[in-house]
Amino acid sequence: MTGQQLEFVRVEDRGRVRIVTIDRPEVMNALHPPAQVEMSRVFDDFARNEESWIAILTGAGDKAFSAGNDLKFQARHGAAAVSSGRLGARGGFGGITSRNDLYKPVIAAVNGFALGGGFEMALACDILVAAENARFGLPEPRVGLLAAAGGVHRLPRQLPYHVAMGMLLTGRQVDAQEAFRIGLVNEVVPQAELLDAALRWADQILEGAPLSIRATKECVVRGLELDLDQALDAFFPGQRAMAASEDFVEGPKAFAEKRKPNWKGR
Repeated sequence: MTGQQLEFVRVEDRGRVRIVTIDRPEVMNALHPPAQVEMSRVFDDFARNEESWIAILTGAGDKAFSAGNDLKFQARHGAAAVSSGRLGARGGFGGITSRNDLYKPVIAAVNGFALGGGFEMALACDILVAAENARFGLPEPRVGLLAAAGGVHRLPRQLPYHVAMGMLLTGRQVDAQEAFRIGLVNEVVPQAELLDAALRWADQILEGAPLSIRATKECVVRGLELDLDQALDAFFPGQRAMAASEDFVEGPKAFAEKRKPNWKGR
């Protein structure tokens, strides 16, 4: 993010991994329009940055990943101001919930409450690691709203129908252990170990060729939109890029030479 000033988001690069931290702990990392614009810029930059292969999304502090939309800001300024304030931002809520062309892996490190849009951001990620104090919920119907940033669509695709509907229709929250039991998160760890756990998942992903990883995600995401027969017959752009890459040659060569591959991402 060279040359771009950020007030509400922190970005840290650790090698090929970019850590994105929502930095509004005083409002449980809820997003108002200026924060939305910054999140959009951050994920725009991540998507095009050839040096960044994986992102970890988390929140500042130990209470909340994100409480979603900043309803107090909306109540104070009005819905029209919220809409106009995020003009030019892309990628949906938090710059990620409708970024359907991002095939780099994104890991959510959920460090507390993930509610409403915050939960929807987590649902848009590929791997979820939760701190023991994490809680997940889509309470929008309780305040006259709808989980329209993907929640009503992703949750029933990621959980059994009745489990998802039980959460959506009641707005009830589930804790980290229940989220793990129902298959919503990959791992639950103590709060102090959360970022290390997310980085461990990232390191495991980095053992694979980056273009193979992206092609895999593209096949999964786009294949879910198709009937199985159509998906099996499809050949997506990421597969072509993978097959034409130097890494496509490097992988088998390294295996034959009994050494670790030197992935270049091209």
